[in-house]
Amino acid sequence: MSEIPPSTPESQPQPDLAINAKELLLLLRRKEQNWIEWGKACQQLQKAGYNSQVIFEETGFEPIQQNQLIVASQVYTTLLNVGISEQVRSRFERTGSDTLYELRVLTQEERAAAAEFIVARNLDSVGAREVAKAVKDFSRRSTLPEGFSSHPGDAVAYEYWKVARHQNDLQERSRLIARGLMFAHTQEARQQIEKLLTELLGGNNRQSPRLPFYRVDAEDALPRMLPVVGKLPLTSGTLKDLPPLKITPGSFPLVEVSSTQTLVAVPGWQVILKAEDPVVICCKSNQLPTQQKEKSEDVLVVIDRAKQEWEADSYFAVDQSGQLEIQWFPEIPNVPLLGCLVLVLRPKKILDEALSRDLWQIED
Repeated sequence: MSEIPPSTPESQPQPDLAINAKELLLLLRRKEQNWIEWGKACQQLQKAGYNSQVIFEETGFEPIQQNQLIVASQVYTTLLNVGISEQVRSRFERTGSDTLYELRVLTQEERAAAAEFIVARNLDSVGAREVAKAVKDFSRRSTLPEGFSSHPGDAVAYEYWKVARHQNDLQERSRLIARGLMFAHTQEARQQIEKLLTELLGGNNRQSPRLPFYRVDAEDALPRMLPVVGKLPLTSGTLKDLPPLKITPGSFPLVEVSSTQTLVAVPGWQVILKAEDPVVICCKSNQLPTQQKEKSEDVLVVIDRAKQEWEADSYFAVDQSGQLEIQWFPEIPNVPLLGCLVLVLRPKKILDEALSRDLWQIED
């Protein structure tokens, strides 16, 4: 088979690259050496002007395989630069491009720690993806959660601990606890997860209360915020100069009143009027600690910041390592309560928005 030229005339191989394309293509076609060299060969060929489709036709390596090999070989090089054990080096010299590919989102130091953990626990690419995601999420936190270290195993264990806390199904909660204990690296992390196991075995069988969901039904329950010009007598310039409200459309229109504050209108129900210091959080319903199996939708969560005394039938806003979370506590918690959840507002349900705009289509 003759050597295939680069895919476009303008992308000719550069002299300084000094590669022998025929030898590289032959190496890939015969699958000589190891996957690391395959990745380097694919990268050299692409830099020399050979597109991935041409390489595929010549070698049998599909474009998606080429990308995985190139990225994974780069990750492997960074592992060598940081320093890894001989066990990890020999493990990935033989196989594991799919595993190292998952670590591409991490920093060099995080990759090395994750690779050591993956080899120690004999994890596959699915496990590597789980580790990479947990470590990445952990890196975004300003402080570590109580009882958990920055080790990759503790990072994954924390994710299972976090989900298991809000799981009422005993079988599923047991599975999550077992997975968390399997990944936990430090004794402190194991103790945090074992606390959930104690509750599961009878330490606390109280069921979490239902969230106070409300849905806007009537059109007149949808207030609209309007700008106030002032009180008469007024000059005509006052009317002209009043800027219009900046309204962000959506399930709940948000009104910007300054660069640091946004308002949203909600119905004046008694539960709202009774709140002393209500504020609103925008989120999706599946971000709340509810076990209701339903389609996720936009909701407004109203928190009364003045209500900070624990109640067994209420949910509260708390600080978890710098992150705001909504939680239920069956007993008086040992963390400060930032406010009580008084209402979760659903948007007005529209069965078919297109039909609601074109009522003439509704005949039956």
